[in-house]
Amino acid sequence: MHPPTVESNRAKMKTVLALETSSDFASIALWQGSAIIDSATFASKRSLSADLFPALENMLKAGPAVHRIVVGLGPGSYAGVRIGIAAALGLQAVWNCELVGIPSAAAMGAPSETFSVIGDARRGTWYYSKVSGGICVEGPELLGSESELLQRAARFQNALRCAEALPEPIHKQLAAFGAVESRAPEAAILAQLAALEIGITQRHDLEPIYLREPHITRAKGT
Repeated sequence: MHPPTVESNRAKMKTVLALETSSDFASIALWQGSAIIDSATFASKRSLSADLFPALENMLKAGPAVHRIVVGLGPGSYAGVRIGIAAALGLQAVWNCELVGIPSAAAMGAPSETFSVIGDARRGTWYYSKVSGGICVEGPELLGSESELLQRAARFQNALRCAEALPEPIHKQLAAFGAVESRAPEAAILAQLAALEIGITQRHDLEPIYLREPHITRAKGT
């Protein structure tokens, strides 16, 4: 019999609650020991707050004590990520547990996979990230135009994923370089990564991933 690995020992030490709210399909998951013990997914485009908190209450009412909370940091819905962080902060204040963040792109495939992620960053721009071993080894970075996205796509060598439906013209052009898989980030994958100490980029004071500087309107004369 082989001795347990360091990674498996780490996973068994923690109960992890994961919140992934960066896409139109939010999810939550609870990891204990070395496996997911509960999870839920729900459409969240217009009613995230109304759906998230009852789902958390239902999952946690008879669950074990949580040692760590992990939140998907985006890119994606800025409002959605902020709601996820706010919920995590509220629970962390009550439980006095660890709070960590992982880019949502890392939760779009198993930790053993290597894949590329693209998404609409609005205002005619796109974002890109390459994920390998549960870590964003490239990006998330902002691509300034559709042509830049297509130039980057010509170099993709791995599975290509997107959390939302692409405009048909873009989808057809990208399909020339390989299939584009529609796949939302998953809280269950976040929980596994956090339990194994993989891909964590923020701790305690979490912020959504900003692809560009926020636009600030200044009063005249300032």
